[in-house]
Amino acid sequence: MLEVEYFYAAHSAFAYLGSARFMAIAGAAGRRIAHKPVDLRRVVAESGSVPFGRRTRAHAEYFFGREIERWSEERGARWIGRIPTHHAKDITLPNCMLIAGLTRGLVIDGLAHALLEAHWQRDADLADRSTLAEIARGIGVDPEPLLDRALSPEVQAIYQANTDEAIRRSVFGSPTYVVDGDMFYGQDRLEMVERALRKPYRAGPGGR
Repeated sequence: MLEVEYFYAAHSAFAYLGSARFMAIAGAAGRRIAHKPVDLRRVVAESGSVPFGRRTRAHAEYFFGREIERWSEERGARWIGRIPTHHAKDITLPNCMLIAGLTRGLVIDGLAHALLEAHWQRDADLADRSTLAEIARGIGVDPEPLLDRALSPEVQAIYQANTDEAIRRSVFGSPTYVVDGDMFYGQDRLEMVERALRKPYRAGPGGR
């Protein structure tokens, strides 16, 4: 089955807002989602963007306030109306829990969506093992094998490789979708992703 590559982080606001729509688009096109969770803070820093903690209050209020509010309404993705309490915590465990699922041959679409949804709808602490276990059980996934494997050298190497690949390929942030080599940054590009899945990509005169 052909794939759509998906670079994101398990706590990302805009990945959450686009998650259900993206999965519906990929499914309708008969494409498997190639999940590539990344260390988003490193990707953002390496891309040349200002790190989240150093952005101005006006920037934060617009992009992580008003824009989320608008897209929440547009996508029908309810949110808590503010940045989640534990949003600044380390994101290694939830990202690597997802990767651990992949190494065990699981289809992790549902788990990825459940983590994003719990964080942005219910203020879930994604750095807390017991919280992650509860979320997984809520959708019928056995969490213990994934959590036990999440910090293993094998999974950590994949996480590092995903992050390195994102930086090498000039991924700017989360979510980023790649359709047959054509990159789309941001869930507000999902309609273009859908178009690309219907219409083969052709490079223009400048190569793009």
